[in-house]
Amino acid sequence: MGFQMVLLIPLNILVLCLQALAIGNLTSDMQALLKFAASIPHGRKLNWSSRTSVCSSWVGVTCTPDQTRVRSLRLPGVGLLGQVPTDSLGKLDALEVLSLRSNRLVADLSPDVPSIPSLHSLYLQHNKLSGNIPSSLSSKLTFLDLSYNSFMGEIPLSIQNLTQLTALYLENNSLSGPIPDLQLPKLRHLNLSFNNLSGPIPVSLKKFPAECFFGNPSLCGTPLAQCFAVPPSPISPAPVLPTKPKRSFWKKLGTRIIIAISAGGSSLLFLLVIVILVCISKKKSREGSGTPKGKGSVGGRAEKPEEYSSSAPEAEKNKLVFFEGCTYNFDLEDLLRASAEVLGKGSYGTTYKAVLEDSVTVVVKRLKEVVLGKREFEQQMEIIGRVGQHQNVMPFRSYYYSKDEKLLVYDYAPSGTFSTLLHGGKGAGRTPLDWDTRVKISLGVARGIAHLHSQGGGKFIHGNIKSSNVLLTQELDACVSEFGLAPLMSSAATPSRVVGYRAPEVIEHRKSTQKSDVYSFGVFLLELLTGKSPFQSPGRDDVVDLPRWVQSVVREEWTAEVFDVELMRYPNIEEDMVQMLQVAMQCVVRVAEQRPKMEDVVRMIEDVQRSNSENRPSSEDKSKDDGVQTP
Repeated sequence: MGFQMVLLIPLNILVLCLQALAIGNLTSDMQALLKFAASIPHGRKLNWSSRTSVCSSWVGVTCTPDQTRVRSLRLPGVGLLGQVPTDSLGKLDALEVLSLRSNRLVADLSPDVPSIPSLHSLYLQHNKLSGNIPSSLSSKLTFLDLSYNSFMGEIPLSIQNLTQLTALYLENNSLSGPIPDLQLPKLRHLNLSFNNLSGPIPVSLKKFPAECFFGNPSLCGTPLAQCFAVPPSPISPAPVLPTKPKRSFWKKLGTRIIIAISAGGSSLLFLLVIVILVCISKKKSREGSGTPKGKGSVGGRAEKPEEYSSSAPEAEKNKLVFFEGCTYNFDLEDLLRASAEVLGKGSYGTTYKAVLEDSVTVVVKRLKEVVLGKREFEQQMEIIGRVGQHQNVMPFRSYYYSKDEKLLVYDYAPSGTFSTLLHGGKGAGRTPLDWDTRVKISLGVARGIAHLHSQGGGKFIHGNIKSSNVLLTQELDACVSEFGLAPLMSSAATPSRVVGYRAPEVIEHRKSTQKSDVYSFGVFLLELLTGKSPFQSPGRDDVVDLPRWVQSVVREEWTAEVFDVELMRYPNIEEDMVQMLQVAMQCVVRVAEQRPKMEDVVRMIEDVQRSNSENRPSSEDKSKDDGVQTP
């Protein structure tokens, strides 16, 4: 026993020492970050404070799973201004990812930053860094992007030692000298364009396309033009001395003729200079607006989702505008670099799921047929940003506007849309959507719409209510999405598939109101009750006008035939379903003025939910019915 105690005491001491060491490491990381923030001005206020948790609340900071070290720092486009201070970020010796791109960093890059031993991804593009590229680089680097800066000198030979490197972007700098023979087995993406590099392209890099080397006039060799040996200078022949001096030709001409010839020659030379300058100016203009100078697909850069990649000029990029309260920390380039999949093509454009570099998942909507100019667009976005603060409203997080692209970004809903949940995967093995969940979702949607209607002086309109615009959280709480976009769109953007949700007056006059929102919500309720889609899908026998079909069935007193067969298995809900059906029918009356307000609809559904819980047998009643006595 005593021997065990002797062993146990050192073990406890060892655990305490390890815990103290972990706390000390995180404290050291926090001090390094605070020194960095205090030493360099930044446009967007960072919420870093010694009084808050580094790992859970600091913007741009991600820690290791055990919360003992800082693993990544991402601060793109936050307005960092000046030089990265020494002995700050370089002390984060557990840092794996560092992104300071799209800021205004200047002067030399402190060598202790790219040499962090654990660093594998370094993003410093779109700054104003100058001087030489540090020769001391982390051997674990897999991704190095120093493009669009002002680095000078030669490409350091130490890059040859980065055997794990998969991507190297050095375009649009002022690098000179030859390209090292980068025999890197994992290198897949390269861009050295628009520098002052010279000499032949190494054999190890000839597999990359010509675009990787454009803008370096002194480079040659595959895939560019062939290199030619410089011919030796011709031997000048010995001068032949005249045997008899001759009278100068100019002396034969009169003074006036000489002056005239000189004036004419000067005029021609002046015109030639002007022509050359104009040609150079046009060439530069073309290069500035063409794709080789931009990011596009130059140099085999990692594929971007073509469907929403922006064709705006480089000067307009990285102007992703975030709404107030957003905690995301990315820019447009993050979205373009992200892997993406199409979620669907809706009323106002195509929607994508985008997974960013740090595994954050967002939804990107590429708008089509936007008719408003930039100023009006931004004003509508400000309104949308203000009204979207409600638990049953899916807020937009940021937007991007250019002449050719309009993007909206919002949270990803892990449980998808109500339309998918209700209609998807019907058949054997499907878990039916129970009545309690349907009532909960309908109440959430009603509360979300009622909140929107209370905004803007009571004049705000959703304009596009349908089951595919009801998003569900992991707990199946409903959030209304795509609100307030109707004023942005041309009338041609109105889709035929949404006709089933649109009120009669909207079809006739193409003008949405809060009353037409109530009608659309009524159709949504009928869809929830019947399990039928309010539009005709190819290859499916769905009804087109759901309210008219329900009215015809109810008129014939076949009310039971209206409800979704999947609801028939649940006992004691018939009265609640009929009550909800009555709410829906009040919402879809053809005369707009006779429809209730959404705040009244919320109260009616709350009554249904309350009645639902009251009509259920209690556990005591159920025990009695089963012949079990309760204590």
